[in-house]
Amino acid sequence: MDAKKKGTKPRELGLFAPRPPLAERLRPRNFSEFVGQEHLLGPGKFLARVLKQKKLPSLILWGPPGCGKTTLARLLAQEVGARLVTLSAVDSGVKELRAVVEEARKAAAGTVLFIDEIHRFNRAQQDFLLPYVEDGTVTLIGATTENPSFSVIAPLLSRCKVLVLKPLSAGEIRRLLERALEDPERGYGRDKPEVEPEVLDLLAGTAEGDARVALNLLETLVESASAEADGRRRITRKELEDILTERVLRHDRAGEEHYNLLSAFHKSLRGSDPDAALYWLVRLLEAGEDPRVILRRIIAAASEDVGNADPMALLVAVAAKEAYEFLGLPEGELALAQAAVYVACAPKSNAVYKGLKAAREDVRRHGALPVPMHLRNPVTALMRALGYGRGYKYAHDYPGGFVKQDYLPEELKNRRYYHPTNHGFEKTIQQRLLKWWPKNRDIS
Repeated sequence: MDAKKKGTKPRELGLFAPRPPLAERLRPRNFSEFVGQEHLLGPGKFLARVLKQKKLPSLILWGPPGCGKTTLARLLAQEVGARLVTLSAVDSGVKELRAVVEEARKAAAGTVLFIDEIHRFNRAQQDFLLPYVEDGTVTLIGATTENPSFSVIAPLLSRCKVLVLKPLSAGEIRRLLERALEDPERGYGRDKPEVEPEVLDLLAGTAEGDARVALNLLETLVESASAEADGRRRITRKELEDILTERVLRHDRAGEEHYNLLSAFHKSLRGSDPDAALYWLVRLLEAGEDPRVILRRIIAAASEDVGNADPMALLVAVAAKEAYEFLGLPEGELALAQAAVYVACAPKSNAVYKGLKAAREDVRRHGALPVPMHLRNPVTALMRALGYGRGYKYAHDYPGGFVKQDYLPEELKNRRYYHPTNHGFEKTIQQRLLKWWPKNRDIS
């Protein structure tokens, strides 16, 4: 049947725009509705002063997902009376940037160019922006979840003010959830679903600072709840547990959080805290980190931070790698945990690490010093005639397998790189060296 002939309205055929998600509907329309980032928007803070002056500088908004970066950009442009142009670095390039610049030159009002995920722009795309940001053709607001010092080129970064946005607190997210339930226009104020207070607390905690995650979960709860006899929808903890899948821990293998977690893990090993080491180990594993990356950190810590204070630490760490390769997951996780706890509990010494560093500095400072003649191997008659090996003392010909002689070039005579500590097995090493080199052995 022809809809036009019958006069059927498009809405009756389902030809209308779907209702936006709750998180989009509830996006703040002004700063009075904005929640969070008080360290930037509170009285006397940077953005509060900017809004008072009505003069917006170029900004880089760096913060985790769902903390309000996009909304903040929109409201800032709105407050200073600028036209806002939004691009995503995922699907935009120089062509789109050039079009924005041309429009900005013709526009009567100032142009704020908001680029979401600006860290995804390559160097050429960022270079293109430079002159137009510098001469004020556009005011740039870039949003990124990545450390801008790694992902934004230095010339562009120097022309922008970097603002660090914080994850929303559980209390702030709860306020947003309550607003969603009370707002009759954009939320569920007309339906008035009954939600147990405990559910809101759990939602706020589960979101881990991401307002979008919390609102999406609330929307799923409300929309999937069946109306009871009185027409009301009731949401209890059971409904939440039914839809709440295992939370995805924030972790980007190529981003800063990846290095933050690994850094916390390594520092816990170095700091002799097995409990913290296990916590960060589990955080990394649950976030999907490659166990081989974790093993590399354990092995590195065994050499760098334990060293000869407990030589077994390196053996245990390498054995954990072998065990993991043999067992795989999940059984191999226990080998990782065993090695992490062993390294964390081992006595610590970075004497080998410092010795290697000091020796490298001398090599770079003095260049290729010649090997002393008595240490050269006289493998030919000519070499023997030239004095190769002359005067060398074979240690095993002497009592205890030790004899004093110089093993360094003359320019570095008596230089000491390795200074063992009093920790663990290194105390035994220290006593041996004092016995062998009592006069010129500085162990301090």
